[in-house]
Amino acid sequence: MEILISLWWLIIIVIILFFGLVTVQQANIAVITMFGKYRRVLRPGLNFKIPFLEQIYKVVSVQNRSVELEFQAVTVDQANVYFKSMLLYSVINSEEETIKKVAFKFISERDLMQALIRTVEGSIRAYVATKRQAEILLLRREIVEYVKEQIDHSLEDWGYHLQDLQINDITFDKAVMESMSKVVASNNLKAAAENEGQALLITKTKAAEAEGNAIKISAEAEKEAARLRGQGVALFREEVARGMSQAAEQMKQANLDTNVILFSMWTEAIKNFAEAGQGNVIFLDGSPQGMDKNMQQIMAMLQMKNNKIT
Repeated sequence: MEILISLWWLIIIVIILFFGLVTVQQANIAVITMFGKYRRVLRPGLNFKIPFLEQIYKVVSVQNRSVELEFQAVTVDQANVYFKSMLLYSVINSEEETIKKVAFKFISERDLMQALIRTVEGSIRAYVATKRQAEILLLRREIVEYVKEQIDHSLEDWGYHLQDLQINDITFDKAVMESMSKVVASNNLKAAAENEGQALLITKTKAAEAEGNAIKISAEAEKEAARLRGQGVALFREEVARGMSQAAEQMKQANLDTNVILFSMWTEAIKNFAEAGQGNVIFLDGSPQGMDKNMQQIMAMLQMKNNKIT
């Protein structure tokens, strides 16, 4: 009999241990109720609950969770805007009061998701309704900050915290998208035309500057060449006059007529005309009167030169 009683006690202990030991997975917290009333929470690891009396009401995960949203909003100028976004949220912390909020605020996970999604959509729609179509594409960050500010208090009351809201895609109606594409294309064409015009203007300006500089350089070179030619002619004439003066002086010392020099110059000039003419016709007055006239002109030039020298 004692053995039988011991066996029954052993069976009862085994049953209590079998139904009383509970394992809670990491990053999860189990909510325990007794007779339908909240009693306590079980942390990750091996735990013990009273068999048949304490029940696991819900297991709350403290890990990050995400959900994708697709919805429509209308701007103040009546343009339909379509959003695709990703919502990242989690339990605020693992404290007991927070876990109680998470466990008992909503009947099921489905109700929580519905409330969360509708709250986020409503906040975004309210913000978009105050903006124009052209502004929406530039307001991703502002939309996210506005939504976080608006729903953080509600989520905190539910025991959750909004970690991040990513707006992945913003689109408009097909007609609006086509018109926006045309606007972008026309702006690109306008910018290309302006750039091409600027490039052409720069090319023309640089070409004109180069041509002007070339003309200026050519004119300076021509000016310098003319100056040098003038100096050369002047020096040549000066040397000729000096040579003729010396020759005339030597002729006087030898008691010879200086007209011989002029005659020699005249004949040399005629000879040079004949040799360098290359078939061109040159008319000269070869008469004695013509020669005498030319001699007098040369002598007058020499006399003027000598007067300047003295």
